[in-house]
Amino acid sequence: MQVIKEMIPVVERLKREGYIRNEKVIQALLKVPREEFLPEELKEYAYIDTPLSIGYGQTISAIHMVGMMCEALDLKEGQKVLEVGTGSGYHAAVVAEIVGKDGVVVTIERIPELAERAKKVLKRLGYDNVIVVCGDGTLGYPPLAPYDRIYITAAGPKVPKPLIDQLKDGGKIVAPVGRKIQELILLEKRECKVFEKRLCEVAFVPLIGEEGWRE
Repeated sequence: MQVIKEMIPVVERLKREGYIRNEKVIQALLKVPREEFLPEELKEYAYIDTPLSIGYGQTISAIHMVGMMCEALDLKEGQKVLEVGTGSGYHAAVVAEIVGKDGVVVTIERIPELAERAKKVLKRLGYDNVIVVCGDGTLGYPPLAPYDRIYITAAGPKVPKPLIDQLKDGGKIVAPVGRKIQELILLEKRECKVFEKRLCEVAFVPLIGEEGWRE
């Protein structure tokens, strides 16, 4: 894919402000056409760094948040990554660019209409290394576990235990936790122990599911 020229000033600002530093994250953001993941009436706002509605009470994350989460995950080429909360499919596409054709992104969406829409867009754009699953993301996806990296795009009361169980030793999870006040958390699993680091305050939609919030 060619560089999206509308994204260049956004990425340059994010670099100046310290949100992103990793060259692979920068290149991925420059390549993924964000407007393709938005409703028609919002496409003109695609390169404004803000969350936007995608229907069903869900949003596409702000560009800086996608970049920050990718940086925190320390993604590598060839990794297997689990995303909880497909939404529009944009974040999964950025991650798919970073892990490359030898990697895979498994993404779970609980709302069937969003899962189907994301699947069609990702397929049309050639992201054959993304697998879209409709289901309860708080339970993870055991058939393809374990995962090198896991990230959640909605805030729950805690990082769901099934996701920690499905993480490889040496793996990392990035997830927002909390309700009114939310924090982005980085978990690292080393020798079956979990180490936690708090990154920053954030604002995400609620994580709904068996291991998340109730409706």
